[in-house]
Amino acid sequence: MTGRDDEIFTDWTDELQPRDPHYIMNPDWEPVLSDIFKQMDVYDELIFYYLLFTINTTTTIANSNPYGAMNDFMKNYCFFQFAQLANASALHEEQRHQLRGFFFFFYLYAHPVNEETLYAFSFSGQDLVHTKTRINMERYFSLYHDYYSENLGKFSGKINLSPQEIEACKNLTLELLRSIEGKSAKLVLPPEDGLEDVLRLVNHVDALIRAYSENKTRVFEMMAGFLSDLRSNPYRDHCFRTLLQNYVCYILYFKFDEIHHLVDYFKNTPTWCEKIINHIFADTIFVQRIMRLNHIDISEYKQVIAYFGAEARRIYL
Repeated sequence: MTGRDDEIFTDWTDELQPRDPHYIMNPDWEPVLSDIFKQMDVYDELIFYYLLFTINTTTTIANSNPYGAMNDFMKNYCFFQFAQLANASALHEEQRHQLRGFFFFFYLYAHPVNEETLYAFSFSGQDLVHTKTRINMERYFSLYHDYYSENLGKFSGKINLSPQEIEACKNLTLELLRSIEGKSAKLVLPPEDGLEDVLRLVNHVDALIRAYSENKTRVFEMMAGFLSDLRSNPYRDHCFRTLLQNYVCYILYFKFDEIHHLVDYFKNTPTWCEKIINHIFADTIFVQRIMRLNHIDISEYKQVIAYFGAEARRIYL
């Protein structure tokens, strides 16, 4: 894939990172694509580089500690949801727009990126754009790769790739970006014996929303069915955790008080209730942001916090 045997896809731009202006008033250099994107300054160029690196490390796993493990789970969960969301006909356009922004926020946050990058981008329809300059990021990244491919001679010692290899990197970056924009084929988790119900609600957002709308008890029964199954492996656990975060993002995001129905259903099996509640609140910090966006005080949900374990208490109380 790359010009050095020990170099990986995400490494090729390491030597091309733009200079950090450090907030000086009048930098004496220009972005490399300033002739094309005249509205862009050197601060924007650095943010675009951070976004490029984030996209190219989408599948990189670095869960060496609990904080890193949570970030990996959140980033990969959000990436999985982008294409799911694009096909969610049970949501209206404004709901899809809200969730797209929510997922993109956490996709960046969990990388993590600096604050400037975290708030620099937005969606225009399904197109990711730089909010300040309105630069379309697919066009920018395409021309970015073309520039270095066409000007290899200027970067001797910094780029160890051929034009064909840069083109391959461009294609992979753009495919990852199109997935984020919801323009690529929907990702699905593969089948597993005994997980048919769970995977149906994980792989098809509409199925979860409609099943919950028609008979929420049936959804809770599926959760209970999983917990009563003594078979366990990392993949089964991942699928169940993903289902619970779907419940957070597609149900609680729009109506947080629905959590009372979950607690009421599982209150006679407190061990299961505790497991579910702690997965919901401590596997990610999605609920934390949902509560902030909606000015919700968790202390008012005493039936819920009664099931909090140490980690959930640390985060929320």
